[in-house]
Amino acid sequence: EVRLVESGGGVVQPGGSLRLSCAASGFTFDDYVMAWLRQAPGKELEWVSAISWNGENKYYPRSMRGRFIISRDNNKNTAFLQMNNLRPEDTAVYYCAARLGITIEEDMGLRKTWKFWGQGTQVAVSS
Repeated sequence: EVRLVESGGGVVQPGGSLRLSCAASGFTFDDYVMAWLRQAPGKELEWVSAISWNGENKYYPRSMRGRFIISRDNNKNTAFLQMNNLRPEDTAVYYCAARLGITIEEDMGLRKTWKFWGQGTQVAVSS
């Protein structure tokens, strides 16, 4: 059974940091591109970042560069998202997802692009 389990979400003040984790099982983790996406209430799914199978290549949409850092530990079958200088507009449910191979940026935010999904972890940025 394939599982992606996110953790690390919570409530944080503006300017604060959180580190999300995604524990994977049931598939060959280091064959897959891993990604983080998010969805805020009433808004569309938004791609946050992605990382190649070996961690050497990291991808971010222009709007996410500089504050978010994706990483992975293939020995632990876990992906991470370090989020710094958080803003109220970062409030959303954050999902990790996986697919074989990278794709074009325009498709990164589409649900159908990703083969496996986690259940999500809530992040709330509020004073």
